[in-house]
Amino acid sequence: MRFFIILVCFTLHNICAQKKEKIIFKSANPFALSDIINNLESQPEQEVFGQLTIPIDSLQPNKKFPLIIGVAGSLGWRSHHYEYLEMYRKNGFATFELNSFKSRNIKSTVGSQDEVTTAAIILDAYRALEVLANHPKIDKNKVSITGWSLGGAVALFSGWMPIKKAINNNLKFASHLAFYPPCFFDPENTDFTDSPIHILIGEFDNWTPAQPCNYFVNKISKNGNINLTIYPDSHHSFDSKEPIKFNKNGYSFENCMFKLTEKGDVLMNYLSLPMSSPIMQKIGFLFCVKRGVSFGGNPKAREEAFKFAKSFMLKTLN
Repeated sequence: MRFFIILVCFTLHNICAQKKEKIIFKSANPFALSDIINNLESQPEQEVFGQLTIPIDSLQPNKKFPLIIGVAGSLGWRSHHYEYLEMYRKNGFATFELNSFKSRNIKSTVGSQDEVTTAAIILDAYRALEVLANHPKIDKNKVSITGWSLGGAVALFSGWMPIKKAINNNLKFASHLAFYPPCFFDPENTDFTDSPIHILIGEFDNWTPAQPCNYFVNKISKNGNINLTIYPDSHHSFDSKEPIKFNKNGYSFENCMFKLTEKGDVLMNYLSLPMSSPIMQKIGFLFCVKRGVSFGGNPKAREEAFKFAKSFMLKTLN
């Protein structure tokens, strides 16, 4: 009996023990995707950090772990994001909490969306991948990226080949899991990674609406490995435990669809001018964006999303 108790305690310690490590690396601050594709070398340098958490396997001290890089949304890191990372670690994955906001002393981009952009965080994610690929405890061929809302855009468009080729044509993410990303972009170039991409989004999302994701996935799936799940009766952040709330400052993109050129310019509706700076983006938003969005959890969708996320990572990283 005593031996059994000792064995159980050893096993639990072996499963739960973790090593945390702050990883610091160099990135930059491109505003638009076109800045990466056309002018990456001249972008001002930016120091970025994140937290790597690695399971400790005392039975296999030299084991390399699959890794999941997590990217937060416009409100920053929230409790349900951390729940996913904890779930992944319990299933044998290392995790990396990318801190693009904290690295730039930003708390939130809700209502502005220009202090830290999708382009900047995509670059952060790839620069993190470059560093982590050389870590002795990480299997560089088994690194996935996941994110929520703004982070979902990063998870999704980090698989767009014009961006990937401009940043790093040698390394790639093994899979991309995007929670309620902005899909309201119509890309001229539909070349995406052959790694699995999956979008999870709510039927009633009025922040980043679901319907454009149908169009996006149908268009991209002709060349790429992309799929979509829409959860009924669900809003933005359906996988949180919070009640449905209303944010008066959040941008609703229900009436927006922007052209994405091969060179990475997002064009205004009607005028077709590139929204390549904060002022041009604000002008472009005037044509279709409204203020006021709803967000909050749906218990059933939350449960299904956690199950799917676990299954997706086990399938694509093993």
